[in-house]
Amino acid sequence: MLSRWGTTQLGPPSDTVKPRAVVMSEPKAPTPAPGDTYKGWLFKWTNYIKGYQRRWFVLSNGLLSYYRTQAEMGHTCRGTINLATANIAVEDSCNFVISNGGTQTYHLKASSEVERQRWITALELAKAKAFRMQAESDDSGDDSSPPAAGQGAGSRNSEVQSTLRTLGSKVEDLSTCNDLIAKHGSALQRSLSELEGVRLGGETSEKIRQVTERATLFRITSNAMINACRDFLSLAQAHSKRWQKALQAEREQRVRLEETLEQLAKQHNHLERAFRGATVLPASQSNPAIDSKGPVPGKGDVSDEDEENEFFDACEDVQEFITVPADPKYHRSGSNVSGISSELGMDDGTTSLDEQSLASNPESPQSQEVVPVRKRRTRIPDKPNYSLNLWSIMKNCIGKELSKIPMPVNFNEPLSMLQRLSEDLEYYELLDRGAKCQSSLEQMCYVAAFTVSSYSTTVHRTGKPFNPLLGETFELDRVQESGYRSICEQVSHHPPAAAHHAISERGWTLRQEIALASKFRGKYLSIMPLGSIHCIFEKSNNHYTWKKVTTTVHNIIVGKLWIDQSGEIDVVNHRTGDRCHLKFAPYSYFSRDVARKVTGVVTDKDGKAHYVLSGTWDEKMECSRVMQSTRGGENGADGRQKTVYQTLKAKELWKKTPLPEGAENMYYFSTLALTLNETEEGIAPTDSRRRPDQRLMEQGRWEEANAEKQRLEEKQRTARREREREANRSANPAEEGKEPADGAEEVEIASEPSETTYKTDTDETSSDLSLSSGHQDNYKPMWFERQVDPMTGEPTHIYSGGYWEAKEQGSWDSCPDIF
Repeated sequence: MLSRWGTTQLGPPSDTVKPRAVVMSEPKAPTPAPGDTYKGWLFKWTNYIKGYQRRWFVLSNGLLSYYRTQAEMGHTCRGTINLATANIAVEDSCNFVISNGGTQTYHLKASSEVERQRWITALELAKAKAFRMQAESDDSGDDSSPPAAGQGAGSRNSEVQSTLRTLGSKVEDLSTCNDLIAKHGSALQRSLSELEGVRLGGETSEKIRQVTERATLFRITSNAMINACRDFLSLAQAHSKRWQKALQAEREQRVRLEETLEQLAKQHNHLERAFRGATVLPASQSNPAIDSKGPVPGKGDVSDEDEENEFFDACEDVQEFITVPADPKYHRSGSNVSGISSELGMDDGTTSLDEQSLASNPESPQSQEVVPVRKRRTRIPDKPNYSLNLWSIMKNCIGKELSKIPMPVNFNEPLSMLQRLSEDLEYYELLDRGAKCQSSLEQMCYVAAFTVSSYSTTVHRTGKPFNPLLGETFELDRVQESGYRSICEQVSHHPPAAAHHAISERGWTLRQEIALASKFRGKYLSIMPLGSIHCIFEKSNNHYTWKKVTTTVHNIIVGKLWIDQSGEIDVVNHRTGDRCHLKFAPYSYFSRDVARKVTGVVTDKDGKAHYVLSGTWDEKMECSRVMQSTRGGENGADGRQKTVYQTLKAKELWKKTPLPEGAENMYYFSTLALTLNETEEGIAPTDSRRRPDQRLMEQGRWEEANAEKQRLEEKQRTARREREREANRSANPAEEGKEPADGAEEVEIASEPSETTYKTDTDETSSDLSLSSGHQDNYKPMWFERQVDPMTGEPTHIYSGGYWEAKEQGSWDSCPDIF
């Protein structure tokens, strides 16, 4: 890691809150090689009033210059610092300081820790080169021989730049003289013309005097022009021979670099062939934490690690570790370099695991007959711009029972909670790739990325999904397109719970039961999913479980709604004991880190770290392989030392697919979400697509949707009361005529002040509030059965089968009439 230097220059306060920099979306630039010009946007501290301001920085020839905009590069440089005598100090995850000993100090901030590390790497390389060239360069005035290739390049480039600036100044002088010559020449011509028309007399002497003065000015200007041209010519001739020698040296150096690259390419191909033909390593060199069937990780070569990234935690109380580039001893050339990259199927020089599996799988889509895939819709009707009058809602509630207060569809989006739950499969490809992994630790990376990807669709989705009716179902059949299909059912209304089961032809099964608990604290609403998610891979029999984090909806009363995800997730492999601990950092206005950040560490059963994960839950996730870990990093908020992980280059696991065009007018639905409510033939009569109020809302007929919603609510209440009567008659025949308490939702007043817990009941389609009677319903789900999970010991609903067989036969007689 880089050491920290102090600075005596006045900069931003370390013990006060710095102004929050707006993170701009910039193209991801590669790590610069030595000698390259590196450019980009950085935030520079200006003063206590303006704080950090965005500036365009250019690093070239050992000089760091900055401009207000890119357009200023041609004429106005705001400041330059020579790196040969400068100190570079790292303050935190995104901030760093450059100082040349007191006269100049730049306090800079990058948009992310990755961008900060790229700048630090480029600055350190430029500083080392500038210092070396300053000590080893020849006399700048020696024209007898050109400098050797690779030596004196920095001084030569600096001299060329200085000469070019001098030549540019001379050219400007020539341009000025040219303008003056044109001006005075025109005036002289006019005077001569006037002189020709003047009669000899009193005006003659005055006109002759004017002509003489203008001729004198023209002669002076012409002489200046001639002198400027002479200076320009002499300067160009003086440096012409030196430039020719420098150009020849650069050409020779380029030829040598091309020859070196060709040799490296041949060696790379040779190493690949040697690796593919090699057998597994001896037991003394193998890693016992890696599955013996998978590729054995090794040590990468230098060329594979030129573009490493350095990751730091943004807030000291969020992350418990620091990652730095691996030590050079891990970068020796070896035949197993491809093993590390190919583990994640992302090595550009080798065939990925996905391609190998497709080539060897006789049941892959490439070897089967091409089946025409159904074309799914890509648009829904635009969201109407209806204003919401809260008074019109409240005045309709006067005199009504609390349980019968209807909430309009204005707060909803035209999807049910079951469909929203099925959106977890948006990035099913991560599980497909995980099913092909031979290493359980590598598979854990894909499963962890899948858990994060399920939140990417929520960043703009502030609309509330429709609460499913008891017994409502939703099927998602994507066997032809994606190889999987899933079924959801609302299995309980007290507490509200939905069960989900998905199975893929590519070797994985996903099941979950999710119940929602909410806490309303005035300014925000916290939604806490309850229940575990299970993912089972058929080939390896690895069984993973995890729980969801807390979703918080801010600005419930006043302001624009926005959503945040926060908390921790432990993904556990119950067969091997592997574990991935993920942290979702809550948003903070005062944080210097990127928003929506997620970090994690993959460890084996012994607690040894193998991978470090980093990214954001709304954009992408990357992983880096851990080569060594040590204690002794910075102290965290609790005073404990952080673990420092030496990692290889980061590999991208998942990246969010951009939203379709016009998504802001379609409830910010993703491509998958747009197809979820599309009408299909042969689905169950209880499917969410057949729900009338939801369909009317999608079509923009909100008033009709509200009326239909109230009808469904009343029908659901009637069905519930009938089930309670049957339950009472069965349990206590003496109380057969007693009317059960009606209620569909409960309000729990917590012990803390101004905190209320709301549990939304699926028996009602609105967010009605009522006092719970505590009566347990005797409803039995159609397609799921309540069991005790053998892995977690929790009572849960597991798919009992029969749905897809009933669909194939078209037999839906046993389905209840809920719509």
